[in-house]
Amino acid sequence: MSDTLLSSLDLIEPGDLVIYTGSIPSLHGLWLAIPCPCRICEAIDAFGLPDTRFALGDPWGQRPGPHHVRRESITRSIACT
Repeated sequence: MSDTLLSSLDLIEPGDLVIYTGSIPSLHGLWLAIPCPCRICEAIDAFGLPDTRFALGDPWGQRPGPHHVRRESITRSIACT
């Protein structure tokens, strides 16, 4: 699969930079996407349900990020293209 096709699918891979626009306005902005490590999200993934959740990490390591973030609440940053 070509890089152009992959980027057009807007897939989010672990470690991608993303823009968070979810339900916590004070945390809107640039984050690193990491698969959510909590037991609930791991169980959802183990069952094969399509509701992948993310934990978001601060690229500069200065503040904690949100957990259990839905895919609909993040957009892949253009820095990843």
